[in-house]
Amino acid sequence: MLVFLTIPAILAGASPACQQLQQTDTVKAAKTISLEDAIKIALSENASVKVADLEIQKSGYARKGQYAALFPQIDGSASFQRTIKKQVMYMDGDGFNFGSMIGETLSEYLIPLYAQHPGLKPPTPSPDPDPEPESGNGGITVGRWNTWSAGVSANMPLVNAQLWKSLQISDKDVELAVEKARSSRLETVNQVKNAYFLCLLTRSAADVYKQVYENALANLTQIQRKYNAQKASELDLTRAKTTLANAIPNVYDAESSVYLSLWQLKAVMGVDLDMEIDVEGSLMDYSEHMLYDIAATEEYGLDNNSTMKQMAIQAEQLANAIKVQQYSNIPSLGLGFSYMFNAMANDFKFSEYQWSPYSYVGISLSIPIFAGGRRASAIKQAKVQAAELDVQRINTEKQLKIAIRQYLNSMDTAMKSFASAQSAVETAQKAYNIASRSYDVGRSTLTDLNDAQLALTQSQLAVVQAVYTFVTSKSDLENILGADFIDEDGNVQLNNTYKK
Repeated sequence: MLVFLTIPAILAGASPACQQLQQTDTVKAAKTISLEDAIKIALSENASVKVADLEIQKSGYARKGQYAALFPQIDGSASFQRTIKKQVMYMDGDGFNFGSMIGETLSEYLIPLYAQHPGLKPPTPSPDPDPEPESGNGGITVGRWNTWSAGVSANMPLVNAQLWKSLQISDKDVELAVEKARSSRLETVNQVKNAYFLCLLTRSAADVYKQVYENALANLTQIQRKYNAQKASELDLTRAKTTLANAIPNVYDAESSVYLSLWQLKAVMGVDLDMEIDVEGSLMDYSEHMLYDIAATEEYGLDNNSTMKQMAIQAEQLANAIKVQQYSNIPSLGLGFSYMFNAMANDFKFSEYQWSPYSYVGISLSIPIFAGGRRASAIKQAKVQAAELDVQRINTEKQLKIAIRQYLNSMDTAMKSFASAQSAVETAQKAYNIASRSYDVGRSTLTDLNDAQLALTQSQLAVVQAVYTFVTSKSDLENILGADFIDEDGNVQLNNTYKK
């Protein structure tokens, strides 16, 4: 009775019970696709797969940005500075007056020069648009009101162990993104397979309930003839009508479940939900390989499990992160270059500016000495993160092994149930045929016929339920084992999925 209740639970709630059975064809003129076709479409159209591929591109660009630190960083600069208050310079000394000394010196040398050369005129200084008041305490104001500068500078690392090690982390970022994309593909394949198998299950269940309805209709027709010939009681006729009426909602629910399962499959594939599709084959097609599939899983491992691979990559990243923090204590050497032009003036007559170039090239050495324990704390923090990841890895490995054992047990139980259910179907079909013929000749009651129909329905549903349990457990197992479904030519390979 448990198996009989399992599939109606899947079909329940799809649509309200209808008062009158109508023939519907939700997949008429639809495009029939195989499981391989569904997987191929999903791997190219599924949103999670596309996002994973974009993550790979993003990680690649991030890695290029990290490697750019090895090349010279060239920057141009320009600035303008307007002086608000000029600086005042003072010089100490007893009886020393810098301004008087300059004036006397100039007079001593310039006056005879002008006397010898009458055509030579003393220079006329440019007027200061905003002259600074003279300092009354012997100070001298220096500088000009406008200061302009422009130039280019370049820097590049020569020796930087911390930078070099950080580049290895960026390489692992790309590798991690690729593995996450693989995990997304494995999960997408698993979702597509389970959705595809659900479509086959709902359609098989719909066929069973349609057969129940057809049997109930045939029995009602037969009893109606007997009742008209006064060979059947009104009670039998009423019970036959009730049995037919009870079969109608199940048929509608089953048909609606087929329609909704196809919608779920289209959503997982990433195609338009209005696209009319139908699934190819039946669940019984997969029952032929159940014994082989069980034998193929006698040996298994987590070498290809995506979660374990991601954790392994993260462990390498943390190991490199520890070294990065340790390398922060190592001195670094850099090369620098700068070429600048400067001009100072009191006005904005750019054509008369005197631009003075200034340039240098040099090597700088940075030696870490003391940072208040910051670097030591960063190293300890990275080591704790590595320890946390190791604990998580051990726990995840245990959980995955438990899941693998559960799926294997589920497959083994489903295979045994399938063999038993097949035998039950043959017996129940034979019993139903006997009960139907016996009722025709009046040797059995309608109750016996209904009991035989119930037993046949249960056994038929148990067969498809066993196959569905097996194939979904197998799909989940393949997802954990990290079985790849795409070969080098881009073809889907579903027969060689277990990685020893």
